[in-house]
Amino acid sequence: MAIIEPSVSEAEVSSLLRADLIDLVLAVAADAERWRPRVRHKLHGRHFERLSYAADHELWLICWDVGQMTLLHDHGPSSGAFVVVEGALLEDHGQAGTGRLAQRRIPRGRPRSFGPDYVHNLSNPGPGLATSIHAYAPRLTTMTYYAVLPGGAVPVRTQPVESPEPAAP
Repeated sequence: MAIIEPSVSEAEVSSLLRADLIDLVLAVAADAERWRPRVRHKLHGRHFERLSYAADHELWLICWDVGQMTLLHDHGPSSGAFVVVEGALLEDHGQAGTGRLAQRRIPRGRPRSFGPDYVHNLSNPGPGLATSIHAYAPRLTTMTYYAVLPGGAVPVRTQPVESPEPAAP
């Protein structure tokens, strides 16, 4: 019996998927008529709206007022990509199980992608409003939230989700 080796490694599949997700968010970002009418900025919380979904992926619009942020989280088994279409975001990011987080500014038009072992926190430090488009594959089912302790990011809770926002319907 011959052993058949996969022609593409798991890392290569993840990389291909992430490249597809980047292509997807950039295509949606370029079609402002698709997302701009849905933009709503609210002081009391981020506005988010699903732009589309299929069995294997979903797209979200997220609107950020100054000072709004997520909690440090992962996306369960999903990979993802996002692009800022208005303003800029600040991202604290790292790998699950490591002791360090890095920080970077994400300007308008520069896409980012990540795999399932990625943890991050996004925020809008201002001075203006921000809007971003996010894609996840497969669709989001769980997210784990983390606390940052001297030893690194420690998981606090995992919960089922139907959106990229905690405790949202």
